[in-house]
Amino acid sequence: MVSTLGVAVVGFGWMGRVHTQAYARVPHHFPQLSLRPELIAVADEVPGRADEAAERYGFATAARDWREVAADPRVQAVSIAAPNFLHREIGTAMAEAGKHIWIEKPVGLTAEDARAVAGAVAKAGVQGAVGFNYRNAPAVAAARELIAAGEIGAVTHVRIRLFSDYAAHPEGALTWRYERERGGSGVLGDLASHGVDLARFLLGEIESLAADTAVFVPERARPTGATAGHTRSAGGELGPVENEDYVSCLLRFASGARGVLEACRVSVGEQNNYGFEIHGTKGAVFWDFRRMGELGVSRGTAYQDQPVSTVYVGPGHGEYAAFQPGSANSMGYDDLKVIEAYHFLRSIAEGTAYGATLDDAVRSAAALDAMARSAERGGWVSPS
Repeated sequence: MVSTLGVAVVGFGWMGRVHTQAYARVPHHFPQLSLRPELIAVADEVPGRADEAAERYGFATAARDWREVAADPRVQAVSIAAPNFLHREIGTAMAEAGKHIWIEKPVGLTAEDARAVAGAVAKAGVQGAVGFNYRNAPAVAAARELIAAGEIGAVTHVRIRLFSDYAAHPEGALTWRYERERGGSGVLGDLASHGVDLARFLLGEIESLAADTAVFVPERARPTGATAGHTRSAGGELGPVENEDYVSCLLRFASGARGVLEACRVSVGEQNNYGFEIHGTKGAVFWDFRRMGELGVSRGTAYQDQPVSTVYVGPGHGEYAAFQPGSANSMGYDDLKVIEAYHFLRSIAEGTAYGATLDDAVRSAAALDAMARSAERGGWVSPS
């Protein structure tokens, strides 16, 4: 029997829209799901934004204050896509109101914030999902299975990269993303958080790390009005960029493997250059987000001069079969969020967590805090 679940979205920038569209698409791709999301409420503090979203997507109500969503008995689950500094307050309030939450990473500004939201979710007995979407790519799921099966032997080392140019333009507006108090740790929370989640998802826990950070665009112009995404602002009052443009980090895993994680938001010439290279004692596996459906695999017994084959993922890899009938048919970013929505709704329906959870958010945030400490003090640090 199929039941409806009243859902709301708090924060309607680009990510709020992606969540909304994912809810709409879930029944098409996962008809076996026993819950059907119903769009009840949308909230955004920018004047007119929530009303426009309600009209466009069919939410029953719109509000500027997220507290109206928390008080609405029709709402049973909430997507939280507001700026980072609001995650803790909104996340804990929604959980305390008995609502399941799907919250974007990094879940607050610090590991303490993430722990507070995780604690509220656990105390309330609701489900909590986190927006670590790259682990949902079928090729990443295939890589995880391949590694777990020992197809490349014991993992020796990994390199994870997340390079983007979204903040490269010097006229990029000084939005909340660049302020320590509201944006937190810059590229650490924005991109490196995904890198940490991929590292843990594929290789297990990080035992210790050593990091270096830098700010390459030290000043930006303050915006004169509401912003969405990565708005440009020229000629305004200049203010300091308070958080990191770049991070490089050495990793030691509990398994004994070593790693390098590098992330940058001001990489001119790079657009969503995200991926990993994982080497083992018998082979290697490679993935590039921009060729999401392909996996480079080297395995065998040659060791030297061993070739790399391109594997096109297909049905049988992750949730690929819910989208395409045969290998090498393309999937896109929004599809990964549909998978995330499915895991969230399935968790609610079955009372068992699927996909990335608040525990994953806490562990990622602990690693990010450790990176910041290492960069400030120097030397190796253990996430805690």
